[in-house]
Order: sequence, then structure tokens, then C-alpha cells
Amino acid sequence: MGRRRLPDVRRKPLLGILSIAAIPIFLALVNIVTFLSFRHDKRRAITGGRRVREADLLLLASIGGSPAALLARRLFRHKTRKQPFSALLLLVVAVQTGALIGWLLI
Repeated sequence: MGRRRLPDVRRKPLLGILSIAAIPIFLALVNIVTFLSFRHDKRRAITGGRRVREADLLLLASIGGSPAALLARRLFRHKTRKQPFSALLLLVVAVQTGALIGWLLI
């Protein structure tokens, strides 16, 4: 009995658009944008300028920017006690963590 070769998934398109190799690049960009959005919102909160909508911050976190969202909250001490924002952000993190664990176990 010969060895089974695993399929090379690095070049297979994901959802017909992205290849697996593009996912880390996408996640890095989303995390950078998320971090900068939290910083921008914190600065606007201090100066009284127009703020970034909470829905936009949560959207960025939900598409992969949750690590940057958690880091920015801690570094900038921003939106740490704001409800329901904090609860929703933690829910996004919990769902993503569960999905990652499930994916790793498959």
C-alpha cells in the first residue's frame, strides 16, 4: 500500500476568489485597518470630532480583525466598559475562536 498524497491546497481558489496563500495577507491588512480605526476613533473621542461607528468597528473585528481590536482596546483604553459593544466584541472573538478550534480539529 503506497502513501497517500495530501492535496496541495496552497493554490486552490477559496470561494472562487482568494487562494489559501492570500488569507494571511488579507488577515494582516484587516488587522492593520482595525487597529488604525480604533486609534482614529480614540483620537476623535478626545478631540470631539466625528467618530467611527461601532458597527464598523465590530464589522472589522468580525472579518478577522479581532486580535487587533482587543490589542487596540487595551493599548488605547478605548471602549473597554462600553456596553453592548464590549459584549458583542467578546462574542465575535468567542465565535472565531470556536471556529478556529473546530477547523483545526477536522
